[in-house]
Amino acid sequence: MPGIIVRAAGDGPQAAARELRPGGQLTFGRGSADQPVDLAFDEPGVSRLAGRIRAVDDHWLISNLSRATAYVVENPEGDGEFVRVPPRRLRMPVPFEFSRVLLPAETGPVSFLVFAPGQMFADPDAPDPDVSGTTVVPFPLDVTATYFLVLVALCEPRLRDGPGAAVPSVPEIIRRLAAVPGCGGLTRSAVAFHIDYLASVKLRVPEPAAGRAAKADWQRAALVSLALRFDLVRQEHLALLSR
Repeated sequence: MPGIIVRAAGDGPQAAARELRPGGQLTFGRGSADQPVDLAFDEPGVSRLAGRIRAVDDHWLISNLSRATAYVVENPEGDGEFVRVPPRRLRMPVPFEFSRVLLPAETGPVSFLVFAPGQMFADPDAPDPDVSGTTVVPFPLDVTATYFLVLVALCEPRLRDGPGAAVPSVPEIIRRLAAVPGCGGLTRSAVAFHIDYLASVKLRVPEPAAGRAAKADWQRAALVSLALRFDLVRQEHLALLSR
């Protein structure tokens, strides 16, 4: 039967795993004699009854019972993915299979982990119900093309090091692709052309609003943001840079 597993961070008694079957729930917070909770944090900045999670068949819900503090649920295995749970938000669905719930506290965030069932997907080999054939691919990318290698090189630092990594400059892209077959002769103008082609034709990133000062690297930053947001460049594509 599906369900979720909850475990506090660290190695203390609180870190013991708790299993919740569908319909089961768990409360968390600072707790007190009058307000016991299932998962207690000895932190003055955490509400006595901070929140509640509830297991559903194939996912889970979180309720923020605090009156003034927002919580964050992040995907530790993702590329900076997170959802914010505003104060008093009830039964908010969480889309991650593996999550870390962060609660602000005076000494730094306290956290606990939630392991949910694997996500379900339709059979990729099932017949396409769109018999009219009118659906088009929104981002028609050719993974064998040089422009795609440029896009992968742009996204590589954030795929490897997380959302805080800097977007590579044009000279850094040239150096990164120098050993990739077919890319040894790339020039600054060629890389700039591929970046402009990706931005204007393939991914169609919007230009900065009129009157707003735009940095010279807006195209590169916008391409990375869009490509990672829509999963156009993934970890497995990094192998293309080491062929």
